[in-house]
Amino acid sequence: MCGFAGFTGFLEHRDEIINKMNERIFHRGPDMGSTYLGEGITLGFRRLSILDLRPEANQPMISADGRSVIVFNGEIYNFRELRAELEAEGLGFNTTCDTEVLLAGYRFWGKDIVNRLRGMFAFAIWDIETASLFGARDMFGIKPFYYTVLENGELLFGSEIKSFLEHPDFVMQVNEKALRPYLTFQYSADPETFFKGVYKLEQAHCFTYQKGKLTIERYSDMKFDAVENTFEYYVDETAKTVRESVDAHSVSDVKVGAFLSGGVDSSYITASLMPNKTFSVGFDYHKFNETDYAAELSSKLGIENHKRLLTADECFDAFPDIQYHMDEPQSNPSSVPLYFLAKLASEHVTVVLSGEGADELYAGYEEYNERALARKYRKIPAPIRRGLASVAKALPYFKGHDFIIKNSGRPEDFFIGQAHVFDEDEAVQILRGEYKNGKTVKEITAPIYARVKDFDELSKKQYLDLNLWLPGDILLKADKMSMASSLELRVPFLDKKVLEKASKIPARHKITPENTKYVLRKAANKILPDEWADREKKGFPVPIRFWLREDKYYNIVKEYFTSDFAAQFFDTDMLMSILDEHKNNIDRAHDRGRKIWTVFTFLTWYKRFFIDEKVACKRA
Repeated sequence: MCGFAGFTGFLEHRDEIINKMNERIFHRGPDMGSTYLGEGITLGFRRLSILDLRPEANQPMISADGRSVIVFNGEIYNFRELRAELEAEGLGFNTTCDTEVLLAGYRFWGKDIVNRLRGMFAFAIWDIETASLFGARDMFGIKPFYYTVLENGELLFGSEIKSFLEHPDFVMQVNEKALRPYLTFQYSADPETFFKGVYKLEQAHCFTYQKGKLTIERYSDMKFDAVENTFEYYVDETAKTVRESVDAHSVSDVKVGAFLSGGVDSSYITASLMPNKTFSVGFDYHKFNETDYAAELSSKLGIENHKRLLTADECFDAFPDIQYHMDEPQSNPSSVPLYFLAKLASEHVTVVLSGEGADELYAGYEEYNERALARKYRKIPAPIRRGLASVAKALPYFKGHDFIIKNSGRPEDFFIGQAHVFDEDEAVQILRGEYKNGKTVKEITAPIYARVKDFDELSKKQYLDLNLWLPGDILLKADKMSMASSLELRVPFLDKKVLEKASKIPARHKITPENTKYVLRKAANKILPDEWADREKKGFPVPIRFWLREDKYYNIVKEYFTSDFAAQFFDTDMLMSILDEHKNNIDRAHDRGRKIWTVFTFLTWYKRFFIDEKVACKRA
C-alpha cells in the first residue's frame, strides 16, 4: 500500500530531510508523496493508491478533531465493520478508505484499537495534545516497522531502514553480533537488525514513545489449542474460512491478480479468487520450472496466465539491487525469483494475492512430518527417548545420532525452523574477531519455546516458525520484493479468522501418513483437481548449486570471497575451500550451495550499503 518515515524532535531543514527519506522509499508509493511537520514530530509518506483513490485519502492524515495524525502501511480488512460501529456512535467520515477508520478508531478506543483490527499493518499515530507517538505492527509481521533511538534520545522510524540513511544524526554501523546467528538461520533472527542500534518492532507488538521514553508491549499471541472434532468437520470449516478470507482480501479499487506456482497453496488461493490474471516464473534449468503447471491450471480455470523464464545472468545482475531492497541480508534463494515475479505482475496489476502462511498454519513442511521408521521408534515411551537423546548429545557423532535426537519429542533440543545453513561451530570457525560473538541459536529460540512449554511437539514447531521463520524470512521477502516493484502483496492464509480456525485443528488432521497439511489439501480439493491438491511441496527451487559450478558465476562469487572487505569478517581461505569443494565435486554429498549463497548474500549486502553507498555520497 505504501511506506512511511518519521522522526521526533526538532532539526534544522527537517523538510529537506524528510523529503530525502521519502525519496528513498519512492518505490513503496509512486502515486503520491507528502509530509507533516508538527511540534516535535516530522512524518513522511509515499502512497500506492489501493482504496479510495481521491486526494482526500492521502497521508499523513489528520483526525477529524485535529488532535492526531497518522502514517499507515497496510490494509484493514474489517474497516467497514469498524466504520459502522463508529458511525453508530455518531462519528462521521470524509473518505471510503481504511486509514480514516483506523485513525478514528484510535481516537475512540485508544490503544485497544490494535485488538480490533483484522489485516496487515504497521502504523504510527502522533497525539498532538500529549506529544506522544503510538504505533503497532500486525500479529503476523506482514508489514515492516523499523526504529532506532538516536544518541539525543529522539526516535527515528519507518517502513525501510534505508530511509534512515538520510537523517543527519543516524550513524550507519554493522551490528557485529548479527552475523553469527545469520549464518545458521539465513536471516536476521534477532530484533536488532544488521544495522547497529536499529530494531524491528516485532509482530503483534505495539509501542508508545513520549518524552524520550520508549515502551514496547505484546498485544496478541498465536497459540494452538486443539478441539476434538471429525476430519470432515475441519475440512468444511477450512474451506469456508479460506473462502471468506480470500473475499475479504480481494477488496480493492484497482486491479487484483494472483501469484501461481505448481503447489497447492497458491493454486487454492487462485481458484478461490478467480482473478483475470495469474503470474508465474521459473528457470531455464531442467526441473526448476513449474510454470507449465501454473499455465495448465490457469487454462482449466479460464484465467490468463503470464509467465517468464529467468536466466542466471539476470539473477546475478539484479542481486545487489535485491539486497538493497531487502534492507538486511537474507539468503533464501527464492527471494530472487520473487523479485522478478513481482516485476512481471506489476506490469498488469497493482495488487496480488499469494499463498504464504499455509505451511505454518496447517503444518505443510516436511520437517513437521515423521517418516515410517520414526513412527515406529516413537512407540518407545517418551521418557526413554528423551534419555537416549541426552546420551547421544554427549557422545561423538555416530550413525543414527541425529535420528535419536530429532525423535526425542523435544523440538527445543534440535528444531530451529525451516533453514539451518551453517552449524554453529562451523559459523564460529569461519568468522573473525568480534564477529564470532552474537547470540547462540538456543538464546534466540529458548524464549519462544518457553511460551509454549506445555504444548505438543507439532504445535511447538509451528509456533517457533510463526515467530521466527515467517516474519524473518517469508514475510520479509514478500513485502520487500513486491514493494520494490510498487506491488501490494496480500496473504489470505495469514488472517486473524483463519488462524482462529486453524489453531483448533488436531495434529492428526494436519499431518497424516498420506501427506502434510492434509486438512487443507482436502479443503482445496473441493475446487482443485487431485493433481494440484495432492502435489508434494517443492517450495520455490532455485538452481544455485548448478550456477556455482559454472566458471562465470564461480568467479563472481570468488571475487567477493577474496575481497579485502570479506577478510574483515571471514577467514577467506576457508571460504575459498568451501567454494572450490562445491565446484569440483558434482555429487550431492559435496553440495555447499546454500552455505556459499549465504556468505555471498551478506557480502553483496555489505558492499551495497557500506561501500557503494559511501562512494555515491562522495560523488553527490
